[in-house]
Amino acid sequence: MNPKSQGGKSKKRFHHIWKLLDHGGIKYRYETTQSLDHARQLSQFANKQSYDLIVAIGGDGTINSVLNGFFDDKGNKISDSRMGVIYTGTSPDFCKSYNIPLNLDEAVDTLIAQRYRKIKVGKVTFLKENMKMLNNYGLEKAGAPTVGYFVCCANIGLGATLARRANSGIRKYAGDFLGTFLSLISTVASYRANNFTIVKNERKTIVENLYNISIGRTRHIASGIKLNTRLDDDDDRFYCLTVTNLNWMNFPKSVKKVYSGKSFKNNHIISLDYCNKLEIYGNFLNPEIEYDGDPAGYLPCRIELANDTLELVVKK
Repeated sequence: MNPKSQGGKSKKRFHHIWKLLDHGGIKYRYETTQSLDHARQLSQFANKQSYDLIVAIGGDGTINSVLNGFFDDKGNKISDSRMGVIYTGTSPDFCKSYNIPLNLDEAVDTLIAQRYRKIKVGKVTFLKENMKMLNNYGLEKAGAPTVGYFVCCANIGLGATLARRANSGIRKYAGDFLGTFLSLISTVASYRANNFTIVKNERKTIVENLYNISIGRTRHIASGIKLNTRLDDDDDRFYCLTVTNLNWMNFPKSVKKVYSGKSFKNNHIISLDYCNKLEIYGNFLNPEIEYDGDPAGYLPCRIELANDTLELVVKK
């Protein structure tokens, strides 16, 4: 349970959640988190203790941290536990993507019903420290990379900077949609695009003037940004949304495409395709990577599927 979610408002809802769980006859143990990494550690401990169901109570950051406690560094699930969610955060992209109720009563009813779906999980290997000497090099030159997991989307480029700004507090005052949109405008105004070396399905290319590449599994990317993708639960691919050559003349049309959720024709500015595996080399100018809504580390990185699926409790 993350008491700091939604600017600290999450804590006020805990007593109601406990009451619902008690009324539903659920036997449970709870822990409050001190940090996102603490949430991961608690999840990992619960997995090793083989709890039937491990529930994240918080926002998307808490959810992702709990998810990461289910897997080892090699992409294998460490137990047969299932994952559940009671959402108390600000930007419910995870819940929208996987049909998890935002209403607390409905969320607890969903946990009691124990219906689940098996979802594929993205595995991302990256660096925790910014190593500029790895500019234009892949992970083979890196010493000790870090492994993380996501189930919605990862961003390299402008999206990583956007996540940092949007999470800085503006959404607390402006709301999720408007706060993220205002952060997007300010990020575009100051962002310096450059060339990235990308290996997609073992094919190496240089993408010039790249602003952002989103690699994901779900329709919802962030705070109203959504795609019309062709992926289902059995598909082994990721979508790759690439944005290049962005300027204030084409910005309105490009934004409309990613906020509408409708299909579009690829062009020299924005394009959508699919891949099974992606590697992005180091980039000294724009090195950050984020996934599932929070900045995580630095390039170079490799993105592929985890070996095992996650059993997620969802509404029917």
